[in-house]
Amino acid sequence: MDIKQRMQAVLAAEAAAIQAINVTEAFVTAVEVMQNSNGKIITTGIGKAGHIAKKFAATLCSTATPADFVHPAEAAHGDLGIVGNDDVLIAFSTSGKSREVIEILEMARHLGVSKIIGVTSHPDSELRNHSDLVLDMGIIEEPCPLGLTPSSSMAVMLAISDAIALALLEQKGVTREDYGLRHHGGYLGRAARTDNKPKG
Repeated sequence: MDIKQRMQAVLAAEAAAIQAINVTEAFVTAVEVMQNSNGKIITTGIGKAGHIAKKFAATLCSTATPADFVHPAEAAHGDLGIVGNDDVLIAFSTSGKSREVIEILEMARHLGVSKIIGVTSHPDSELRNHSDLVLDMGIIEEPCPLGLTPSSSMAVMLAISDAIALALLEQKGVTREDYGLRHHGGYLGRAARTDNKPKG
């Protein structure tokens, strides 16, 4: 493929992978669990999935749901201390086999986590065995010419996390004023504090 063809193929593959997501009742239950939680929302993941998990926590915070990201490697050295009773832990892992992620799930149970939600793809994912709810990403073929770089899988993971965050925002009745209070600077903060909705 030439450069343009490769780029078009990547965009098409990512769009198709997102369109193929099957929004099951597990997705609805995940939002309800988060909405009704009396604890914190903790996200985790490693590698590229870790970046998605961290962004998810940031999006939740900005939409009136307190959340924090815990890196699985750092969790083994004390960061797991943030986890407590009634917290909801959401783990992102395409393969669901990353040892660091499995370990944080096992240890979080001992610290009173109420629910573990796993976002994963592989049918033989070990993450599934540790999760109360599984948000299935589906079987994803990466458009990377080596078949290795996780692009479509990350697009799917990001789309799922955004869908959850925005559905939760709506269910909680978060207002523009609520949003503005969490964005005291920048364009979004100014837009949230005006009567007119931003264009586009």
